[in-house]
Amino acid sequence: MKAVGFDPGVHGGLAIVVQNADGMTKLVDAIDIPTIGTGAKERVDVIAVQAWLARHGPQIAFIERAQAMPRQGASSGFKYGRATGALEATIALTAIPLELVEPSKWKKFFNLPGKDKEAARQRAIAMFPNQHGLLARKRDHGRAESALIAVFGLRTGLAGIATSAPLVPQSAESALS
Repeated sequence: MKAVGFDPGVHGGLAIVVQNADGMTKLVDAIDIPTIGTGAKERVDVIAVQAWLARHGPQIAFIERAQAMPRQGASSGFKYGRATGALEATIALTAIPLELVEPSKWKKFFNLPGKDKEAARQRAIAMFPNQHGLLARKRDHGRAESALIAVFGLRTGLAGIATSAPLVPQSAESALS
């Protein structure tokens, strides 16, 4: 099964992971979330995300559940929520079933300490040594976290219980009725 993992936010990451019949996982691709604009006008490039998803054809998507962070300012919190919503809408419009993943659950699964982004990157490098180039930079922690989120979803059976139905109408008429 082919899954996409999302570490949401404007500076998050996307990763495609394939799980074979024997349960082994392989990292196929990982990218930083594409953005357009700069500064306060920076936002997710949903067209680029959609094109990347279409190129890889994942069967399921796992996205970390967004939540407000302590001491996070209103502007940055709004920007984070807006980016997460844009990613969720893009997934829905591509008709890929979506599962929300609790941050505490996937981090506990991999025995990762709370907010240590580098630990997640190192774990992903250890799991996927042949794809070290996709995770080589310190700032690739979003890619690493998205890969781990996808692996968590696949290994814990979330892929078999996708609850989010695609939100794409079957025809223009059904959308108007």
